[in-house]
Amino acid sequence: MVTGARESIAPGVLGLDPAELGSCVACGLCLPHCPTFRVTGLEIASPRGRIAAMRLVDEGAAPIDRAFRDAMEACVQCRGCEAACPSSVPFGHLMESTRAALEAAPRRERPWRRRAAEWWGYRVLLPHHRRLMAATWLAWAAQRLGLVPRRAGLPRLRARSLARPLRPTGAPAGAADVYLYPGCVMDAWQRDVHRAAVAVLEAGGGSVVLPGPGGDCCGALHQHAGRLDEARRLAGRVVASMPGDAPIVVDSAGCGAAMKSYGDLLGTPEARVFSARVRDFAEHVRERDLALRPTGRAVVVQDPCHLRHVQRAAGAVRDVLSPAYELLETDDDGLCCGAGGTYQLLRPELSAAIRDRKVAEIARAAEPTGRAPVVASANPGCALHLTAAGLEVRHPAELLADALSARDERTVDR
Repeated sequence: MVTGARESIAPGVLGLDPAELGSCVACGLCLPHCPTFRVTGLEIASPRGRIAAMRLVDEGAAPIDRAFRDAMEACVQCRGCEAACPSSVPFGHLMESTRAALEAAPRRERPWRRRAAEWWGYRVLLPHHRRLMAATWLAWAAQRLGLVPRRAGLPRLRARSLARPLRPTGAPAGAADVYLYPGCVMDAWQRDVHRAAVAVLEAGGGSVVLPGPGGDCCGALHQHAGRLDEARRLAGRVVASMPGDAPIVVDSAGCGAAMKSYGDLLGTPEARVFSARVRDFAEHVRERDLALRPTGRAVVVQDPCHLRHVQRAAGAVRDVLSPAYELLETDDDGLCCGAGGTYQLLRPELSAAIRDRKVAEIARAAEPTGRAPVVASANPGCALHLTAAGLEVRHPAELLADALSARDERTVDR
């Protein structure tokens, strides 16, 4: 199975649900939908192989060792396997539970630099927006001084955008039609996407407000890393930051997927009611009457995994963009781009190999136009990852804002 430096464990240490583990019948239908298996061809890099390893470790038949950790951490958590599985294996839940167990177990083999970076990112920056903004200003200065390579994963930061807070027109207290959730990294690095989202939402006749105190970070990255206690704490803050019954619109696919699962994460009636209010940006806009003009431009649609496989809302993106753009589709059944939140930082070589396949598919989809492709992506991590490969990537909110009719265009640059 897996070998390497060993740590003694007790049976059941992963705390996995035996019924969930047993639901995998090892049929292999998930294999073509797993990006790490497609790149490596290794069984342990497939959902089937990882579940087999989980089962052995959880039953005490194999240890938690370096190879087991590596196999679990090498998963992008795209959950494409879930969409393809005829047995409805909850692989995402199994992986999150396994990573939570690994997070709690001894981690002597993890370099101290990585532990320090994780503490700094997960505990110091992400949950505290002012600190994140201060770090973003430092990153902007480093870019201006030429200290950050263009393909380092950071967007091109602009002082004008950073200095302007996001300010919707708003509504009287308690009377908002919709909340827009800005999040942490996206508000710091891609605030112009939120401005476009506000313009589109208001052009559709709605009033928009932002969360109150506590809505700094949704905890999605913490949850993926197995830091479930921190994820629950952040989720509780987010729930409290948006009271009432107004819909909660999220223009980040990863954040939206996490917030729609708060009911399971927190297990409270309040959290379940909150999750039912969460909607992806395109889902919400699809039901609004927008005056869009045909642009004559072609766009290749890239489905973020958490929009396609978890939220099952990828069709809404096509519905809202099709009146204004010619939509081009990749022929890879929505295979992951390799971003995976922090995955692109922790597994750069594997992440880049997965991305290379996606970039090639995008190029093939755009061939009929004879032009460099414009890519529509509804997730900030995917957008940054693909931009670093040299592609022009736009959020659907930006594309819709570009296509607003003349009478609505005045709202875009506010």
